[in-house]
Formats: sequence, C-alpha cells, structure tokens
Amino acid sequence: MTNIIIVAVILVIIGLAIGYIVKAKKSGQKCIGCPYAKECGSKNCSCSCSSDKKTSE
Repeated sequence: MTNIIIVAVILVIIGLAIGYIVKAKKSGQKCIGCPYAKECGSKNCSCSCSSDKKTSE
C-alpha cells in the first residue's frame, strides 16, 4: 500500500512539472526556469539562451 502512495505522489509531481513546461512553452518562453525568461534576447537576460540564435519552430 505504501508503494502505491509513493508512486502516486511521484506521478503527480511529474505531471505537474510537465504541465508547467507545456504552459510556459505555449506562452512563448524560450528559457523555462530562467528568472529573465520573458526578457530573453534583451540586454537584461544573462542566461545562455539569449545567445542561442536558433528558432524552435
């Protein structure tokens, strides 16, 4: 019984993480988890995604 509860909790956590990623990608964020994700490509963004010139189409 304990194993079923642990597996269910892990599946809920994974499901929530996938939902967050899908929602962020639909809103157009390039860097998920970056504190400057909405500003990527601007001078204020210090993450490595702003230097990535590839398009994700």
